[in-house]
Amino acid sequence: MTNDQQPRERVHLLGSLLRALSMLVILGFGIWGALALFYQFPAALWLRAIAAALWAVLSLAALLIYIRRRSRVIVLAYPAMMAALLFWWDGIPASNSRDWADEAARTTAAVVNGSEVTLANVRNFDWRTATDYTPRWETRTYDLDKLTSIDLILPEAALPAIAHPLISFGFENATYVTFSKEIRRDKNESASELGGLFKQYEAAIIAVDERDSIRLRTKIQGQTVRLYRINMPKPAMRSLFMAYVDEVNSLTETPRFYNTLTTDHTGITTELVSRIAPDVPFDYRLWIASTLPAAIADLNGLMPGFTLNELRDGGAISGRAQAADTAPDFSSRIRDGLPGIAPLIRP
Repeated sequence: MTNDQQPRERVHLLGSLLRALSMLVILGFGIWGALALFYQFPAALWLRAIAAALWAVLSLAALLIYIRRRSRVIVLAYPAMMAALLFWWDGIPASNSRDWADEAARTTAAVVNGSEVTLANVRNFDWRTATDYTPRWETRTYDLDKLTSIDLILPEAALPAIAHPLISFGFENATYVTFSKEIRRDKNESASELGGLFKQYEAAIIAVDERDSIRLRTKIQGQTVRLYRINMPKPAMRSLFMAYVDEVNSLTETPRFYNTLTTDHTGITTELVSRIAPDVPFDYRLWIASTLPAAIADLNGLMPGFTLNELRDGGAISGRAQAADTAPDFSSRIRDGLPGIAPLIRP
């Protein structure tokens, strides 16, 4: 190869890479755009399906024309179509005013008065089945000077990346409240992980009684649930609680969409880990529920004196929760004798 040929070969290679990248962009945007139109185009289901199909056909045609180099117009036309779709997508507003499903019909709001925080709309449903329940919304007051513990409650889902972690705050006299990031769906909508990627639901942070949040997952949904006591100083616990207070009030004022991949983790995981060890470098394990405890353990964020396996195996609370059922001391029973947690003192 001569010296003159080398630059030409490099230009040719660069051109080939750019073409391959462009084809991937067209393909990816074709799939994303079709799903975005299917879930969000403001029309009946059959019209949404037609809109999605038309976008898919246009994207496929653009890809084939680009591959065959039949027209340079596509180089400008398809990016313009992409820009128009993105402009429409960005303008879709979130709302707090819809006919919501019962479990998220209300959102928690907080009022702070010194060390006391009053939470309105604490959910405390009595679940008998997934469709048979007694709704209860309560107002409760918590004294942050009496905050004693934080627990990570981790249901095990079929897809570990989208499991739904909960944070539970414990106070003196064995009082607990859980904060949960929830899908806020309309009454006529069913929950869909895919729909959660395309602005189908709003996000809600709801304070929940543990007899609601944990019984729902163990007794009603049949999930395996584990509880990990977090090793955190009290000032950091207080700071984390106030972060949730700020977030629930922010969502009340400015609604936002729920995202299947990011909503739980950008809130729960980020806020929790930042108070265990500030300036933590990126760690993919923090984004996957099944590896989250190991990542926190490496930051000395779990109770000392136990191996991770001991904490994991000893923290299984599904059987305890089913046995405790609706008992007034439900929260104490599910924690009795767990690693790092003092056993109950019985008369």
